[in-house]
Amino acid sequence: QLQLVESGGGMVQPGGTLRLACVVSGPGLQYFGIGWFRQAPGKNREGVSCITGSGKTTHYGDSVKGRFTITRDSAKNTVYLQMNNLKSEDTGVYYCGAKSGGYVCLNGIDYGMDYWGEGTQVTVSS
Repeated sequence: QLQLVESGGGMVQPGGTLRLACVVSGPGLQYFGIGWFRQAPGKNREGVSCITGSGKTTHYGDSVKGRFTITRDSAKNTVYLQMNNLKSEDTGVYYCGAKSGGYVCLNGIDYGMDYWGEGTQVTVSS
């Protein structure tokens, strides 16, 4: 059983930065692809970014390319999402998800995650 805990959310002004963290407890992180997703009120969950178990391949949603960066620290069993130049449309609850397999996140953002965290709120407002 895998457990994921997100942190780092908060309220920032447009143009600000936040770094989210997803701490994974359970089997080795290297066996799981990890994705970040977000959901705004009244909208469907949107894929933000994804990273393979090896950390060698990453993908980003079109709306965040060039502004967000996903990384992973295997020693800390943690995946980070650095968010720069935040916009009001980035507001939402951010979730991390995990799925076992070397192919996960290899060809794009994989929505079929098996494990989910409870989310962390990000609010971008002036």
